[in-house]
Order: sequence, then structure tokens, then C-alpha cells
Amino acid sequence: MQTTPNRDSPINLRALPTQRLLIDKAATLLGKSRSDFMLEVACREAMDVLLDQRLFLLDEQQFHAFDAALSTPLSVDQQQRISKLLRTPSLWEH
Repeated sequence: MQTTPNRDSPINLRALPTQRLLIDKAATLLGKSRSDFMLEVACREAMDVLLDQRLFLLDEQQFHAFDAALSTPLSVDQQQRISKLLRTPSLWEH
């Protein structure tokens, strides 16, 4: 039997009556409680924001420095640090 982790970190917010009604209608349509619906949607959006951190702008000098850094072989220490990073669970996997 699978157990659900205890949710003991409260998140409180205030909404307009129209917002609450909209959320309640959507949650009901999916057969979810308001809390489950809001938590699922908020977590999905948070993951999207974190994963979407891929666009950054560089001037020509910054681009050349970035390109050189990518072209330089990694030291043993850097390889170990990257390996450790890749083994670390994402924030939403905890």
C-alpha cells in the first residue's frame, strides 16, 4: 500500500470570490480538491519556470568567453563536480 507523505508546510493566500469560483469549478471538473488542484498547478508552473531558464543574452566579448569555456576540456575536479550535480535530484524530486 502506497502512503502519501504528510503535508505539513502550509501555504496560505487570499483570492477574489471570482477567482475562487473559477478554481473550484476547474478542480471539480478534474475530480480534485481545491488544495490538490492548486498545488498541482502551482508546482507544474514552478517546474516550467525553473526549466525555462535557458535564454541569456551575451555581447560579442561575453560570447567569445562563453565559447572558450565550452571548448576547454574539463579538469578532473570539474568532472567530479558535474557528476555530483547530475546525480543530485531536482527540487521537485524531493
